Amino acid sequence: MKITIIAGARPNFMKIAPITWAIKQAKEQGKEITYRLIYTGRKEDISIEPSLFTDLNMNIPNGYLNVESNNNIELAANIMIAFDKELATHPTDVVLVVDDLTATMSCAIVAKKRGLKVAHLIAGTRSFDLNMPKEVSRMITDGLSDYLFTAGETANRNLSHTGTEQDNVFHVGNILIDTLRRTLSQMTKPAWFSTLDLKKNNYLLFTLNRRVLTSNLVLLRQLMEILINKSQGMPIIAPLHTYAAEALRSTEIVAPNLHILPTQNYLNFVYLMNNAHGIITDSGNIAEETTFLDIPCITLNNFSEHPETCQMGTNELVGEDSERFSQALDKLKTGNWKKRTLPERWDGRTADRIIQTLLNKGN
Repeated sequence: MKITIIAGARPNFMKIAPITWAIKQAKEQGKEITYRLIYTGRKEDISIEPSLFTDLNMNIPNGYLNVESNNNIELAANIMIAFDKELATHPTDVVLVVDDLTATMSCAIVAKKRGLKVAHLIAGTRSFDLNMPKEVSRMITDGLSDYLFTAGETANRNLSHTGTEQDNVFHVGNILIDTLRRTLSQMTKPAWFSTLDLKKNNYLLFTLNRRVLTSNLVLLRQLMEILINKSQGMPIIAPLHTYAAEALRSTEIVAPNLHILPTQNYLNFVYLMNNAHGIITDSGNIAEETTFLDIPCITLNNFSEHPETCQMGTNELVGEDSERFSQALDKLKTGNWKKRTLPERWDGRTADRIIQTLLNKGN
């Protein structure tokens, strides 16, 4: 069996790494299985640092489509053209796509047009808001997929309600937990940690990515004022991408306990998560990881791809609501935060289930 795996952005690699480990293990056990990893962006993409692959114990991509665009329609069209050429040169049996990006949808369409099997990793997530480009990608990709690998029961119900054939749905668990379990023993303390005189469980970790926040400086300043006030001097560590750091600096917020830093490599970031008093983020992936780590997490979003992080985990959604944010920070500071119950199959064996399913169904 030949599998072509698609990565459309940096976070995809954290979910793809365990798949490559499981394929390698299956091959060592005598299974006829190989993979080819394709990144739809450029080889020179600065967000894909070489250390990422070392940290994740995986090989660099086998190929690059070299497609970039800020226009979703143009991006989709160019990825489809480039991926069709890739498949013409490198035939495969299964195309495995991840998450809900434009790249995910585009490669699924091309694969299906070529009569290939499509596997969707983290299928069934829904916001039910068709004004969100990602929701369109989710619906199209799920509709085309032959294998729909879900992380939880909510995703299973979503697919059932949309009429998906249940024989194609496989509840395999959360792939991010595979990566986290394996890398916890390898996490490394950043060199600057002691320089800032940080102590374990005595700092807040802050991340920012959503354009709705970085483009609204009035809102961003309001939220940051609340965070700084409620932190009561506790260090706030903010490792940010350049565009997010520039937005935060543009608010002209200044506080001695706010430390804006460059993005960190994966193993450093795992250390920062695992030792934080609490995390403020707008990232769904981080909310999943903090649920596993049992670290309080406040998410600046009204939507979670995995409601289990809120229902059973340590995640609390506050949207962009100042009052809800303030109340959540009060609860965080007093230590009165909910404890998590680990969702079913968040056990580090998700990739093994996926590869076993593909091998069984492919025979």
